[in-house]
Order: sequence, then C-alpha cells, then structure tokens
Amino acid sequence: MKTQLAMTCVVFGALLGSAAAVAGDDAKAVGTSAAVFVKDSAITTKIKTKLAADHLTSLGRIHVDTDKNGVVWLTGTARSQEAIEQAVSLARKTEHVKSVHNELTVRVDD
Repeated sequence: MKTQLAMTCVVFGALLGSAAAVAGDDAKAVGTSAAVFVKDSAITTKIKTKLAADHLTSLGRIHVDTDKNGVVWLTGTARSQEAIEQAVSLARKTEHVKSVHNELTVRVDD
C-alpha cells in the first residue's frame, strides 16, 4: 500500500512539473511576441513620423508596415517619383530597419 501511494505521488509530481514547465514556456513565448510587436510598431511609428515631418504623407497615401525581422513594406501612392525615393530613403535610414520593400506607385490627383 505504501509503495502504491509513493508511486502515485511520484507520477502526480512528474505530471505537475511538466505542466508547470509548459506553462513557463508559454509565458516566455507571449513575452517574446509582445516584445517583437512593440519593436515592430516602434519602427513603423518612427518611419511614419519622419514621413509626416517631411510632408510626404500629405503628398499621397503611403502606408508603412514592419515585420518581426525589421523588414519594412511601403505601399500606396505618392504624387511623384521624387516623393517615393524620399520615402524609401527615410525608411532605410531608420534605426533597426534591415531592408525596405517599395511597392509605392505614382498617382497624380485630378
């Protein structure tokens, strides 16, 4: 009887320890995911601020998106090729940006 109780305690303890380890891993993953999101949104915000300061966002509809690796996508429209080149240059010069994908097109409003 004592042996059976001892084995039950060992098995229960092992299961409880495994559950705690899995929960700990999930907590780390959530924290990492949140940190990555904050970093990505910070890069996006920096670029949008630079574009607004240079009045490039008022010269078209430039959208900025950043992935977890620091890769930036610029999409939308600008009124001139010069505005597109300036937007790409500003994005590339932003801290923590690894590369910039330019999908901007020139569109002159009627």
